[in-house]
Amino acid sequence: MKPSLKFFATIFLIAGTVHAEKPVVLTRVDYEDRCNAIWQGQIIAVLLTLQFEHKTAAVKEIQAFPRPVKNAFVDDDWYYEMCAVRAFERYGIDMTVKQLGDQWLENSCGSYGSSAVTLKNLRSGIPAPDCGHPRYNRVWWTIGPVFSSELYGAIAPGMPNAAGRMARKYGHVNGYAEAVDGAVFNAAAISLGFIERDTKVIVRQAIEILDPSSPYRQCVEMVIHGADRGESFEQITSAIEDRWHIEYPASNNAVANGGLAAASLWFGEGDFWKTINLASRAADYTDTDNSAAGAIAVIAAMNGMKALPAELVAQLHDRIVGTEMNKVIFTPAVDEKLSTLASRTADIGENVVRANRGMTQNGDITIFAQSIEPQPAERFELADLMQYWNPEWSLERSGFGGDGVGAMPGIRGITSLDGETLTTYPRDEARGLLLRRTLKLSAIPKLRLQVAAEPKRAWELVVYADNEQLLRKLIVGEEEQLQWQEIECDLAKYAEQQTVLRLYQRTLMPREYEIPGNAYWRAIVLE
Repeated sequence: MKPSLKFFATIFLIAGTVHAEKPVVLTRVDYEDRCNAIWQGQIIAVLLTLQFEHKTAAVKEIQAFPRPVKNAFVDDDWYYEMCAVRAFERYGIDMTVKQLGDQWLENSCGSYGSSAVTLKNLRSGIPAPDCGHPRYNRVWWTIGPVFSSELYGAIAPGMPNAAGRMARKYGHVNGYAEAVDGAVFNAAAISLGFIERDTKVIVRQAIEILDPSSPYRQCVEMVIHGADRGESFEQITSAIEDRWHIEYPASNNAVANGGLAAASLWFGEGDFWKTINLASRAADYTDTDNSAAGAIAVIAAMNGMKALPAELVAQLHDRIVGTEMNKVIFTPAVDEKLSTLASRTADIGENVVRANRGMTQNGDITIFAQSIEPQPAERFELADLMQYWNPEWSLERSGFGGDGVGAMPGIRGITSLDGETLTTYPRDEARGLLLRRTLKLSAIPKLRLQVAAEPKRAWELVVYADNEQLLRKLIVGEEEQLQWQEIECDLAKYAEQQTVLRLYQRTLMPREYEIPGNAYWRAIVLE
């Protein structure tokens, strides 16, 4: 008689395999049930907590949906994953990032944040992965790649390295560096949920996939180290916000929200309602629903549909419907069963399992569970924008900000590159932002600048040559459109000398200009 897959799985589990990999057997029914729970779990989590997104946190427990629900609606938290399912079905599990970008363009994906910028880029001819890169996407560090990544954990059950590789590769459609690090962590944690039973173990293991230099890893490690010291959930989330939300002030930033999600998963201990309520009260003015959805997706991978409250599942009626989001019309409109979506996800997952040495036979799925292998670092500093704009100058003390697309409006200014225009805002308002260059000047040197301010906002330009202040000027935006100013500084005094040039953006305004804003730089020319 031919031995069964379960027989081989038992032998391998006893003997162990190279690289600490061991086979795990899931039935197709169980696997599909967990995929269904991942889809429905994140939807239910968002429906419960969306009332706190970018607003003050909860202070009383949530016990039900805030309003009646007839079916699941289409939200960016899962629409981009639905699009990825279509792309995998069309192009296969080895599809390119460009092919996923093509699918985004076909399906009109991109309603908020970095994803909205991605869609704009795709429509203007900038393909993936360039459409998510800091060179072209001004909010590349926000949460879009993270909430687009549950799918990669679902289709790589027990294989966190495979899940993490897909999250890294395809996360570049709508983000980069720390945002994509968040996608990798989220996908790895969900993948581990298929084989681990302890949320604390999952957090500890999943974060090891990121390089220690990653801000996302450093944020999640605050959860682990704080918990190991016996700190409370409130102490840890407060520390995360004080350290990372100030660094990334937008309410939809990836890093601080990632720490809050990890803390909710850790202290929630696999319980649905406990996890939901921790995420809801974690902090004011954050991307609460995404934190809740990511944590619940891990619990769904661990336990399947039985982890979700039956009374909430029933209200979705196994149906998701939608035609548009933030005035972006879906192409085509969505109207399908969630259970069908789960089955399609499981079909893709079986292909991923087979591509990673696993087997599918007689209703059983044999998976070679993977130990975490750290990924290489992916880092991008705001100062790196200068290599694309003007590499002869350095950019110092620039700050992350927010553009209000899908998050809180009115966040302090942003540093980004839009076409040929460099936009800046200081990280430290007291010291200001600095553009610096050291060079030997020409025989008849002049410095020419083209600068502008946001409409109805202002900033102060201060120019130094060595220790001498050459110019101090308020740049004021008085119209509805950017009004470019031509500024010239005579450097004759420093002709043919080695000179340090410094251009400061100051945002501590005199009383008559109380609203500071972004600086816009179109050109810096030295004659």
